[in-house]
Amino acid sequence: MAEASSSTRFTTPPRGEGSASVLPLTPEHVKRIEINRMLAKAKQREREQDASSSSIPNANNKRPLDVVPATSNSPTAPQSAQRPLQRDSRLGKYFEYDLSKMANSKGGFLIEDGKEVDEEQRRKERERERQRAHQNLDPPIFLDPKLNPKCKECNSIDIDHTFKKIFGCIVCNKCKNDKPEKYSLLTKTECKEDYLLTDAELRDQELLPHLLKANPHKSTYANMMLFLRCQVEEFAWNKWGSPEALDEEWERRETEKKKKKNKKFEQGLKELRRRTREGVWQKRKDAEHRHVFGVVEKGDDGAGKQVCHECGFTIEVEEF
Repeated sequence: MAEASSSTRFTTPPRGEGSASVLPLTPEHVKRIEINRMLAKAKQREREQDASSSSIPNANNKRPLDVVPATSNSPTAPQSAQRPLQRDSRLGKYFEYDLSKMANSKGGFLIEDGKEVDEEQRRKERERERQRAHQNLDPPIFLDPKLNPKCKECNSIDIDHTFKKIFGCIVCNKCKNDKPEKYSLLTKTECKEDYLLTDAELRDQELLPHLLKANPHKSTYANMMLFLRCQVEEFAWNKWGSPEALDEEWERRETEKKKKKNKKFEQGLKELRRRTREGVWQKRKDAEHRHVFGVVEKGDDGAGKQVCHECGFTIEVEEF
């Protein structure tokens, strides 16, 4: 039987020429094969990751570095994308805005796109910005010297465009610096104290044009109003008649100020003397001694006497 079993062992015959041909793979079979291959690779990467994240030290005798998976319970594990971060309540309330949908209103605040802002308003704002930028530009210099404005002092074409635009004065930078008695700038306080001008006159741009400048003492203070000296002097001469009349008015006002100051000082001194006199009289009155007499006592001669208990002063009393 053993020999028979060995002689009847089945073997796979070689593929012959007459055997049936192998069937081609269908797209479904190819897709399944690719899926199985990708699953096998994923399982292999997981096994390698588990092996690397083990506590076995590496060649440098250090714990191997690895990215903590999101499914780990470790405190350093990354949080889920759907779970928002906890915000500190001490920071107060806040509002979330999408800055990509915001529009600059040019008024110091942002508003959402499509709300209270239309294309016509934006177009007008862009036009105003273009006009402001155009006004801040210096005028061009022409090739023909006759077309360029010239300084009235030295006929130079290097004029100060700020003086021309604000004060209407055509003067170059060199003459402006060399002649401060005519082209220096005066503050509002100097115009009021030295030339005796009022606030209404200084605020009128048509009478006296002025240049606004940031206050150097503090940014929150009102802007400085700067005036051109020659224009201020011309306006003051026309108002008071002449420089001598202005000096006389200034001296008269100074005299009035001194009189008012002296009068106020005299009134204060008089009030101080009155309070001092009343205080001294009250102190003297409070310091006066008032006798407190006791009962009438009769002496040996039969006359009655009363004695002050505080100072011992004695008076005679007659009884009827």
